[in-house]
Amino acid sequence: MKKSWILFVASRYIFKGRSSSPVLAVLGIAVGVLALIVIIAVMNGFQLGFIESILEVSSYHLRLENFPHEKTVELQEILLSIPSVRAVVPFMEFQALARGRRAGQQAVFVRGLNENTLFIDRLMEEKLDFHEGVFDISNESNVLLGSELARRLGIGFGDSVSIFSLAGILSADDEGGYEEFTVTGVFRTGYYEYDCSWAFININKVSSLDNESSLKLGVKIDNRFADRQLLEQARRKLQAAGFSVSGTGDNSDYSDGIRLSSWRDYNRSFFGALRTEKLFMFILVGLIFIVVGLNIYQAQRRSVLQRREEIGLLRAVGGSEKAVQFVFVIDGGIIGFAGASIGLVLGLSVATNIQQFFSLIENIVNVIIDIINVIANFLGTGISGSFSIFPPSIFYIKEIPARVLPYEVLFIFMFGFLSALAAAWFASRKVIKIHPAEVLRYE
Repeated sequence: MKKSWILFVASRYIFKGRSSSPVLAVLGIAVGVLALIVIIAVMNGFQLGFIESILEVSSYHLRLENFPHEKTVELQEILLSIPSVRAVVPFMEFQALARGRRAGQQAVFVRGLNENTLFIDRLMEEKLDFHEGVFDISNESNVLLGSELARRLGIGFGDSVSIFSLAGILSADDEGGYEEFTVTGVFRTGYYEYDCSWAFININKVSSLDNESSLKLGVKIDNRFADRQLLEQARRKLQAAGFSVSGTGDNSDYSDGIRLSSWRDYNRSFFGALRTEKLFMFILVGLIFIVVGLNIYQAQRRSVLQRREEIGLLRAVGGSEKAVQFVFVIDGGIIGFAGASIGLVLGLSVATNIQQFFSLIENIVNVIIDIINVIANFLGTGISGSFSIFPPSIFYIKEIPARVLPYEVLFIFMFGFLSALAAAWFASRKVIKIHPAEVLRYE
């Protein structure tokens, strides 16, 4: 018997059947794929935004510490000779207190940079969104403040701010590490911790505020996930140039020699928490596929039992157990492919237009609220306010970010498709227990 009959019978069972189970199963798979794509895309938008702010503004991809200041230029040249290194940025940093117009003081993390830093490090330039002023620390009395820090201090572009180094306050120096600065820029990174507590000044001014701060080099590379290989290359280059390198990673002894470390050594718990959060969200939303898979399994089992006579006839005219079983597996494959494809198209459409999608939902809900208000006003019990999914007063975002990663989309699509296929395969095993002679005996 030719095998082309298998697809013909399978298509008739699923498209000519009277049951609504296939339609519900397709909708279930589609909703699951749609929800997973949109939720994971939004989570990627938030998480990658945080991670990129940390790596591009704060920790860099690689760091060099504990080296002689007079060797800075030589070290930069050695590191830039590595093909994958994109930028090498000298910086110094210290803890301080800032005082503006308002009473009280705010804790601030001050980083000293060269005035040409943004020219060297283009990705940092992309992450700094200046609301007021520009990146101008050419003068040693200039300072750049995070937007939330400036708001708390009650100051803006052109205003003065006092900065007190904590090391200076604790020292016996009468000046106490105190300096007056002029605000030449107010920036926003999108990461609340930086916007509410970070400031940038000229690197040459750091020593007069905090003489305990040491010079460091921040290195940006083309692929941050290749940091381990770059650490080894940098170690070999530095040792070949006559530098002593104490080691790499968290478990090394840095008492002597240059310290090399990567972004994985900083904020490890934070990155781990983001990864765990994403995993558990995937599992929770993925439960939709388990529910839909069980529905497909029960529907296919019921279909096998209802078609016992037809199965017996197919077996009697030469159809093998595997061939007849494959009829129902194809049904599951059609359901899974159709549902996953519909969910994929809808999910990508929503994820790539997430701002418009949430605005549409907010507008619909607000229209309903307005209608309820009109009715309630007649009763003298009107309500006020409007609905917002991510109100700015609670969430520190200007717009909802979304990042679609192709390999995740492919995984979600295959997950939806294979869940239906697996459910149909397990249900179709009932075919093996159906014997043609017993079924057709009374026909």
